[in-house]
Amino acid sequence: MRFLKMTSILVIILMISTLSFFGCNKKESELQKISLMEVTHSVFYSPHYVAITEGFFEEEGLEIELIDGKGADKVMAALLSNQVDIGFMGPEASVYVYNQGMDDYAVNFAQLTQRDGSFIVSREPEPDFTFEDLRGKEILGGRKGGMPNMTLEYVLKKNNLIPGKDLNVRTDIQFDVMAGAFAGGEGDYTTLFEPTASLMEKEGKAYVVASVGAESGYIPYTAYSAKKSYIEKNPDIIEKFTRAIYKSMLWVESHSDEEVAKSLQPHFPDADLDILVNVVNRYKSIGAWAPDLIMTEEGLDRLQDIMTEAGELDKRVPYEDIVNTYFAKKVMEDIK
Repeated sequence: MRFLKMTSILVIILMISTLSFFGCNKKESELQKISLMEVTHSVFYSPHYVAITEGFFEEEGLEIELIDGKGADKVMAALLSNQVDIGFMGPEASVYVYNQGMDDYAVNFAQLTQRDGSFIVSREPEPDFTFEDLRGKEILGGRKGGMPNMTLEYVLKKNNLIPGKDLNVRTDIQFDVMAGAFAGGEGDYTTLFEPTASLMEKEGKAYVVASVGAESGYIPYTAYSAKKSYIEKNPDIIEKFTRAIYKSMLWVESHSDEEVAKSLQPHFPDADLDILVNVVNRYKSIGAWAPDLIMTEEGLDRLQDIMTEAGELDKRVPYEDIVNTYFAKKVMEDIK
């Protein structure tokens, strides 16, 4: 009798465990997987890592597959060839594609950053650095036609330095290998995103001397985009994705630098907590993250001004064609 009771109990426990297992699988299977390719892996994009860590995407029924694209050109190529669902990059990429005459071009539906996120670093500490110190020097600027290089050149001109005349701006080194090239002896200065700049600083290989974003002012620097056809076919996914990002932006704004840094740790295992705290503070201090999701017409105009000045744009694109504010406005209104 006792044996039968024990057997019954074991059977019940096994059934409960089995149901729980299938319940977990069901819950996981209910999440819709979305592939998101980012232009580079940087603390500059904190809100979308926080959205993953804090479960904001899961709350919306989404599972994010995050891929490092290592450059806006590569992200756009993956987006247009349907290798990924959503691309995260500078809006300049969508301007280039639109002007190529494609029917199913990329449309920006949510803005995340409103300033350049790169920092100028030198080989030695320069506590009294001014932009005049760059005169006659060589700086690694990133890919020609990419947002980091165009913004850098815009800032240099603001400080009376003409690339090619007053200093040499290198555009022959891909963005994702600039840190290694600088560590290997290329250039007198380079621009780097975080946490790469701080990690190199910790190793004594580079020293942050200036923020490009602090000098550049407002620019719609990075945004989420999808093909026009994808947005038309999947408005529910775009809305859910946008809502998760906005929840995360509000969370980052309302939490301490240390709390944000702890949420970022799973995504940056090579960076110590103190480095992440410092980097979050550094980005918050320059107002890197946009206060809302909407890319304004004025912002796109400024971006196109910079592209034109850099010699990369002959024909301006209509705001209403490459920017969709419907989802951003709806989500912001819903969460008020």
